[in-house]
Amino acid sequence: MSLIRNIQDDGLGGIQHNAITARIEDLVKWSRSRSSWPASFGLACCAIEMMATGAAHYDLSRFGMEVFRASPRQADIMIVAGRVSQKMAPVLRQVYDQMMEPKWVISMGVCASSGGMFNNYAIVQGVDQVVPVDVYAPGCPPTPETLIHAIETLHQLIEDGQLMKRRADSGAGANVHVQEIPSGAESIPVLLGTR
Repeated sequence: MSLIRNIQDDGLGGIQHNAITARIEDLVKWSRSRSSWPASFGLACCAIEMMATGAAHYDLSRFGMEVFRASPRQADIMIVAGRVSQKMAPVLRQVYDQMMEPKWVISMGVCASSGGMFNNYAIVQGVDQVVPVDVYAPGCPPTPETLIHAIETLHQLIEDGQLMKRRADSGAGANVHVQEIPSGAESIPVLLGTR
């Protein structure tokens, strides 16, 4: 009888959630985190590592990222790989603006994150000056394992739903920094929330 009373008082929130009684919002976040398509924006040597991550050895398709989309209208994650010049910054912003909502950004490599060794007038000193960055993948260039770790971190943030709230409140990205993983190392699990 108390179960019926809880349902009357709390609605479906009064019973345990399963596949039938799950909230639509949770199902949408779960599906978004497992079916994201990246828009590749490879500008320098980090792009080679990004392409290696999508190849057969690392197989990004097991994370729901089947193909890199050439059209921004079909993508929801932008991976900025390499240094961004002042001339390329407006193009980067235009591609980002053409992506559908919700959209996320991964800054791959030290050049995209902070300008790297190119501290001059021609290179943007951090892609966060152009687009809101959600996850930073360090390294020069980052290993495919590091990019996969950044992608898994972003997927967990999408599933937790914190990115949408943060983006609505501040207009900025999540600004999450992951640690670099050496090539061939064991994968580090993502422990941000409850999966």
